[in-house]
Amino acid sequence: MCIFCKIVNGEIPNRTVLENENFLAFEDINPACKIHVLVIPKEHYDSFDVIPPKIMAEMTEFIHKIASKLNIRENGYRLITNIKEDGGQEVHHLHFHILAGERVGRLVCKETV
Repeated sequence: MCIFCKIVNGEIPNRTVLENENFLAFEDINPACKIHVLVIPKEHYDSFDVIPPKIMAEMTEFIHKIASKLNIRENGYRLITNIKEDGGQEVHHLHFHILAGERVGRLVCKETV
């Protein structure tokens, strides 16, 4: 069982930001910004590539609610998901990072030699 499934099952504590029957948002334990929230579906999906579009539409609505609750919609935020090895995915349970609360730096890939 993956770490996020253990969080959903209550086996690992978290600092919940928002929750409903299908999704959970909680504070990242190693924040990259002043606000760093992880958003996951409670049902396990390995990545964005396999989530049904209907579930993704519901997740989009949930993310909008989080942004409103955190008062970050006006100034903006970054929403990131990593997909598979080359995309930098470390936990194979679909999750989005919401980064906000300060100006977020530019993302660039390292140059290949």
